[in-house]
Amino acid sequence: MRIITLAGSPRFPSRSSALLEYARDRLSAQDVEVYHWHLQNFAPEDLIYARFDSLALKTFNAQLAEADGLIVATPVYKASFAGALKTLLDLLPERALEKKVVLPLATGGSVAHLLAVDYALKPVLNALKAQEILHGVYADDSQVLDYQHKPVFSANLQHRLDDALDTFWQALHRHDTSHLALKWPENSLSA
Repeated sequence: MRIITLAGSPRFPSRSSALLEYARDRLSAQDVEVYHWHLQNFAPEDLIYARFDSLALKTFNAQLAEADGLIVATPVYKASFAGALKTLLDLLPERALEKKVVLPLATGGSVAHLLAVDYALKPVLNALKAQEILHGVYADDSQVLDYQHKPVFSANLQHRLDDALDTFWQALHRHDTSHLALKWPENSLSA
């Protein structure tokens, strides 16, 4: 089982990247192979000038093609997800998330931006043909108690993250075995 985590904040460390750090640790402990990507892995000019041939983008696309799932985390700015993340997502192939389970995570200054995941990020993930986009986790800044060192969250956020990661893990396994049920039995047409 292999997943990609993508930190969509232009800053590091950040509250949204702390959510990913926690997710990586939790899933790695369950024998999930995790490849971590951050916006800083991409040269800004490659994103701005839509350089589809950039080495970082080619490597990311190759790893994403082999992955079973994606966890993407972003800060919410002006009622939407980070523009730099949108720029990266715009460079992905049309079916980049086909057959993938996706878990969106977001952080923002207040609960007023809670629906940004549903109304801004999920439609883009859906356009990339994600097979299953799970219910995301939104955290307001007060719920991320420490992101500079080891992530520390409020009890409520910790519980919601744990539930979301359990659901993600179950969805990965469900999708991993679903292709077996779709195969035709041997000799079914010769009977």
